[in-house]
Amino acid sequence: MSSGLLALLDDVALIAKTAAASVDDVAGMTAKAGSKAAGVVIDDAAVTPRYVLGFSPAREIPIVWKIAKGSIFNKLVILLPGALILSQFAPWAITPILMAGGLFLCFEGAEKVIELFRPHEEDGGEVPEPGTDLEKTRVNSAIKTDLILSAEIMAISLSSLPESPLWEQAVVLAAVGVAITAGVYGAVALIVKADDIGLHLAENSGSGAVKVFGRGLVRSMPWVLFALAKIGMVAMLWVGGGILLHGSEELGLHAPAELVHHLSEAAGHAVPFVGWLATAVGSAVLGLAVGFCLVPLGHLVSRLRGSH
Repeated sequence: MSSGLLALLDDVALIAKTAAASVDDVAGMTAKAGSKAAGVVIDDAAVTPRYVLGFSPAREIPIVWKIAKGSIFNKLVILLPGALILSQFAPWAITPILMAGGLFLCFEGAEKVIELFRPHEEDGGEVPEPGTDLEKTRVNSAIKTDLILSAEIMAISLSSLPESPLWEQAVVLAAVGVAITAGVYGAVALIVKADDIGLHLAENSGSGAVKVFGRGLVRSMPWVLFALAKIGMVAMLWVGGGILLHGSEELGLHAPAELVHHLSEAAGHAVPFVGWLATAVGSAVLGLAVGFCLVPLGHLVSRLRGSH
């Protein structure tokens, strides 16, 4: 009887150790996968604030929340199952799908560059009202862009995982998706509400230095948001061009990626720490060139759809 109980306890202990090891493995893989996707996370955080510009302060957090919910849906409901299915049954399809997303980012970025010189009539300075078509359009556009960036995040995360059971991959991808979404949209919420925080400090703080800091925050935030909007535009081109470079190399077309790589190496040798910047600029230039080619085609498709 006692020997049976001891055997049972040994089995329970073994199961517990195995479960603990699995938890450690998942935590380690999650940290590694998240760090690999850090570059795209930065782009995501830079892209999103531009969708909130022009709205009343009362709408900023609700809009960020709507986009965050759309981002979670993108990652957990659309991309996670899709990534696992493709990795198991059609790994060859992942690169072309990512490149299609890269083309979309190039198109969006190029459109924003064109808008700098030919603003849309809807951007004439009026504050959009809650629930208006412009708000819905902005939110939907942000969620579409997030889908592409999230696909890149999930693909990078998946590619960094070692051979492991399917359930572990699913848990890691879900953990990375939730953590990145919380981090990105938490940061975006802080950015867009920083002026309100500064106003509160300026009006309610008992410290003169804190009041000065608050007033400086209020004065600087419009410029910060303006700069972030432009950074987001460049980030779209940078990420889109980078996806196309990497994808073309995966498909056997090495010349474009090798050219950018050689330019990056030359810049890095000439001036330390500039190699990364050269790669980013090369990717953005490619993204802009491709985007300019796609904009007329996109507008033609839009007109054809509108005529039906």
